[in-house]
Amino acid sequence: MALAAIHNGADAIFMGVPGFNARGRSYDFQIEEVKEIIETCHLYGVKVNLAFNILVFQNELSKAIDVLEKILPLKPDAFIIQDLGLVRLLRKMAPTQRIHGSTQMSISNAEAIQWLDDLGIQRFVLARENSLAEIQSIKKNTNKEIEVFVHGALCVSYSGQCFTSEGIGGRSANRGQCAQSCRFSYEMYVDGEKKDLNGKSFLVSPQDLCGINEVPGLIEAGVDCFKVEGRLKTPEYVATAARSFDDAISATQNGQSLSNLGQLKKQMASTYSRGFYSGWLHGVNHQKLVEGTFSSHRGFEFGKILHVRGSSLEVELNEDVFSQNLKSNFLQAGDGVLWVYKDAQGRSLEKGGFIFAAKATSDRRVELEFSREIQMDSLFVGARVFYNHDKDLKKDVSLSVEDKQRKKRIPVFIRAQASLGQPLKVEYSDGKNIVSAFSENLCEAAKNKGLSASDLQEELFALMGSPFRGDSFSCEIDPQTPLFLPHRQIKELRQQLVKQLTDLRILNGEERVVTPRAQLDEWLESEKSPGLQPQRPQLNLLLREKAQVEDLTEAIAKGELTSKGIHLVILDFEFGRDFESSLTMLRQQGLKVGLATTRILKPNEHRNIKHLQSLNPDAILARNLGAVQYLQAHGYQGQILGDFSLNVTNHLTAKYLLEKGLSSLCLGYDLNHVQVNELIQAGPSNHFEVTVYQYMPSFHMEHCVFAAFLSQGSSYRDCGKPCEKHEVKLKDQFGHWHQIKPDQECRNTMFNSTSQSAARYLKEWEGLGLGYIRYEALKERSSELITKIQAHVDFINGQKDLASLMKDLGNVESYGLSESHFQREKEYQSRKK
Repeated sequence: MALAAIHNGADAIFMGVPGFNARGRSYDFQIEEVKEIIETCHLYGVKVNLAFNILVFQNELSKAIDVLEKILPLKPDAFIIQDLGLVRLLRKMAPTQRIHGSTQMSISNAEAIQWLDDLGIQRFVLARENSLAEIQSIKKNTNKEIEVFVHGALCVSYSGQCFTSEGIGGRSANRGQCAQSCRFSYEMYVDGEKKDLNGKSFLVSPQDLCGINEVPGLIEAGVDCFKVEGRLKTPEYVATAARSFDDAISATQNGQSLSNLGQLKKQMASTYSRGFYSGWLHGVNHQKLVEGTFSSHRGFEFGKILHVRGSSLEVELNEDVFSQNLKSNFLQAGDGVLWVYKDAQGRSLEKGGFIFAAKATSDRRVELEFSREIQMDSLFVGARVFYNHDKDLKKDVSLSVEDKQRKKRIPVFIRAQASLGQPLKVEYSDGKNIVSAFSENLCEAAKNKGLSASDLQEELFALMGSPFRGDSFSCEIDPQTPLFLPHRQIKELRQQLVKQLTDLRILNGEERVVTPRAQLDEWLESEKSPGLQPQRPQLNLLLREKAQVEDLTEAIAKGELTSKGIHLVILDFEFGRDFESSLTMLRQQGLKVGLATTRILKPNEHRNIKHLQSLNPDAILARNLGAVQYLQAHGYQGQILGDFSLNVTNHLTAKYLLEKGLSSLCLGYDLNHVQVNELIQAGPSNHFEVTVYQYMPSFHMEHCVFAAFLSQGSSYRDCGKPCEKHEVKLKDQFGHWHQIKPDQECRNTMFNSTSQSAARYLKEWEGLGLGYIRYEALKERSSELITKIQAHVDFINGQKDLASLMKDLGNVESYGLSESHFQREKEYQSRKK
């Protein structure tokens, strides 16, 4: 795959750091393999960015240093990092090392980039959900490099904000163990009734991103680097994507348009495609992003079946395909196609096979003959047809890597100097490095024909077996006397210089300066804040509806519940209009009130956060770093609390966030109870919060399930707002229920309908000095809500034991109660390992 990238136009590759990467289901490299790939890439002038793009737990910091000590001497060009604590560690360990912020950081605004400026991150990979206009706005407001995904699979959830695999099967997407829950089939229930979706069941499975049409707009927006996703793909996928986007970039930079766009898309889609779409580059379109009837490879959709004749199909190319200069004669015997048709019951079915013969009857029509083993049916008429196997592609990609005429070769500039009584001097330069060598013998007066410039050029340009090619040649030969030098010595000079230049390119500059291990270990310890006395943690409540606030305040007013056991009530509402009245009600009962920001902040989305600040709450729960920067820059005087979405999993991250003004931090949802213990002990525990009761939020997505399947609208402008009228749940293929709730920017969060409790570990955390615990309500109302809150208050105060608490919770649960990620003792290991 690396060679396919190198020889088909890629400027850089990215690959996982052994043991610490977001590729838990794919092959994990050994250090020697990393070394070989880095050296090969550097030889050909291709950069290598190592993805260290997972969250690092407290007990893994030392292991991370072990791995970095082995990899830093290999001189990777950059590390792609999600974890802020790891950024700090690497900055301490190798101050000059280049760092890129991973898309797992959920960076979707310029404010977050500005807030992280002190970490010295040179490039940020933006969220896939940013549109062209938003990308341009971000780039205008930062001097950092911006990288954008342009091709490959789309996660339905914001990267870094997906806990579906964790909630369902203990497999953390933030640890590279994604179970691809977005590719599951789901049933949709609206207000308790199953919704007939006409055969659509893959309700959160986006089509694949193909942004090749958007290359000119992205370049105009100032994007510094285009990124192609390549998880679990083939060399053919890598090669076609690399050369297609290389062609698109070159054409744009030369002021030209691509004349073979259809051909490029056909080749890319035949290697892997769930259907190509521009993703979010043009903003949301809830009718286009998710097709809904399939979730795996189909290839390039190019036409429809017009007639079925014996063992043949007559197919007509679609207008959009034909308009991209693709004609029906592209189909050849041996290629593979697939067609999707409706059976007598209206269900979508697939059929396919290899073409036995192809005959173009016009530029748009072709007759395809198949083996008689494929049973034809009149139901195939009208079927959508996909091209999913190119018989020549595998050979073509192999040739691009192996054929000396097609392989990438580095241009060198060669200079030769020869004069009587002096050795022949030859220089090779690749534009960055210069190497020179002298012949063993001195140039003598020739008895017959002497050395000529053309003879020297021919021998010094004989580089076919090397990574180089002669690009230009200059020669200074003494014109007075014909010179002689054994031909063998000229050949040896060439071989010597090729080796020198090869070694110099592989060396790739100076050795990295790495901080000694003893200093690193000392620094790691100095960043801890342990030793706090045991204390009773304070209870924070999070409510999601105004009606829940009414239930709570009514219970307090009636004496059914005491406000003394509640430290803070946080409001996380779908509708901002309910904040002010709810805040008033709670303050009348003597309660402190916090308001939650949205999980994501994009350019031109400051209206909601301005509204929160104007209400002057006691605290604001910040769910993204852009919100933190905005609040601090605009003089908010209350406490800023960091939520779980900031992904705090080690003390280096925690200290960074707290020292920059956050008052408390809700620990990340990827931690089990042992890992929570270890982080609390590293402190400062009195500033930490753990969510001890909740319905786990799983997907957080730009895709709106309400608009996509309960309207014909493409966005909030024309969807009719079905989210305000209906309750929606999805039921997955395992029978698990998931409630869908929108936020103020119409983004959806999918919640696991089985609640989880960490009450069993609460006394242990109390002994370690944990500052806060959180109870999060989802849909509970009336007595169910008050019972759960009162049970937690009594448990904290020692008036109820664990068994009684769990009994009270279990008595009011509809779908059971679990300990979910807290009880996970071992890290998930893929069987593919």
